[in-house]
Amino acid sequence: MKVAIYTETFLPKLDGVVTVTCLLLDHFRERGVDAIVFSPGPHVESYNGFRVVSITPSVPMPMYPEARLSIPLRRSYRILKEFDPDIIHVANPWCGGIAMLYYAKMLDKPLVMSFHTHLMAMAKFYKLGFLQRPLWGIHRFLYQKADYRVATSKRVVRELEDHRFGETGLWRRGVDTDVFAPRMNGTAAMRERLAGGHPERTLLLFVGRVAAEKQIEQIAHTLDTIPETHLAIIGDGPFRPNLEEVFKDRNATFAGYLSGDDLTAAYCAADIFVFPSAIETFGLVVAEAMAVGLPVVSSRVGGVPELIEHGHNGYIFEVNDTEQMTAHVQDLIDNPDKRQQMGRAALQAVQGLTWEAINDDLLTEYQSLIEKYSANGK
Repeated sequence: MKVAIYTETFLPKLDGVVTVTCLLLDHFRERGVDAIVFSPGPHVESYNGFRVVSITPSVPMPMYPEARLSIPLRRSYRILKEFDPDIIHVANPWCGGIAMLYYAKMLDKPLVMSFHTHLMAMAKFYKLGFLQRPLWGIHRFLYQKADYRVATSKRVVRELEDHRFGETGLWRRGVDTDVFAPRMNGTAAMRERLAGGHPERTLLLFVGRVAAEKQIEQIAHTLDTIPETHLAIIGDGPFRPNLEEVFKDRNATFAGYLSGDDLTAAYCAADIFVFPSAIETFGLVVAEAMAVGLPVVSSRVGGVPELIEHGHNGYIFEVNDTEQMTAHVQDLIDNPDKRQQMGRAALQAVQGLTWEAINDDLLTEYQSLIEKYSANGK
């Protein structure tokens, strides 16, 4: 099988879409699937032996300036045609994704589209609510052109189908339990680093893109309410200067991007994972935190309710309810036995969410679509 992937973001940028794309490419390598990646802007030229075609020129994307927009030109079409994929997969079709839609039709190839970034919800969050209706219309038009659609959580699947996108499958999110697992090696040193030299404090952890919609500033209320707590923020993004101002006189550490063993050590070093985000399509970092046995206090967003059984393996609060978020954190601090029990339940809950099984399911969908497309004489 040969697969062409288009994504609006790729390495060296780090975000959920990039992480999932790399995991999928790793799986392709293990399964003997050939692939090529197209993405706007300057990027790495290859990943795990697969060619990455950088589409230039490009411009920053509104509401998401770290991502770049570009229209694939004749060179991209020529490379795609020479590669001759069996199927084309477009993540978040927008600008370049529109061009890939037409390239798929020109080359007579089946087209899969996956929904990752909820621009309609972001428009409302950024007080651009007047854009919601046209954004829904544009997305509906694009996704209806696909031969198959997938979304990252049951909640989003229902939402897209309610907006008449067409039948939408579930491309679940998983966690690499070989990477994200309870460990002791390096944890003490990482805790010292993340807690600003005060490892005796209760260490709260946030991991993710540092953007306004993540609402990390709400954790300041928890720090102010509960003495001897410390927040570690892992990740980076356009909202970091604002957050540095919010937390400048509070117990907080900005650790920037971490990956590999350092990221796992950071999860293992913390006491509680706190996630107040207003917008998510799944919440991959929640699954990672649970996989190391870290109790999670999260807002009710994306696929989080599909992972957390409230009061058993974590706590869920309604978006913007900082009082409830703080109360859940306080409860876990006051009851260390409950915190440990909840962490063990969290670890158990995600053991079956392996990327191997999830991406095998996607490959099965690819093969089914290729065969159906061929049988219909397209």
